[in-house]
Amino acid sequence: MIPQEYIQEVVARNDITEVIGQYVQLRRRGRTYTGRCPFHNEKTPSFSVSPSKGLCKCFSCGKGGNAVHFIMEHEQMSY
Repeated sequence: MIPQEYIQEVVARNDITEVIGQYVQLRRRGRTYTGRCPFHNEKTPSFSVSPSKGLCKCFSCGKGGNAVHFIMEHEQMSY
């Protein structure tokens, strides 16, 4: 098992908008970024990324989390 301290360090050292921006086209809206959710088909953006909180969330399907959780969900991987 990977130590929690190592996971927290990986999350802290990576900008969530840069990580998710490799998979989703993001547009800035105030302090957050929005885009189309990569986990389901949609026509209007409901996927939100908050760099200040280090979190992402889809308001349609409910998936979200930090950069590590996003990669794990998108690539269908586990620790």
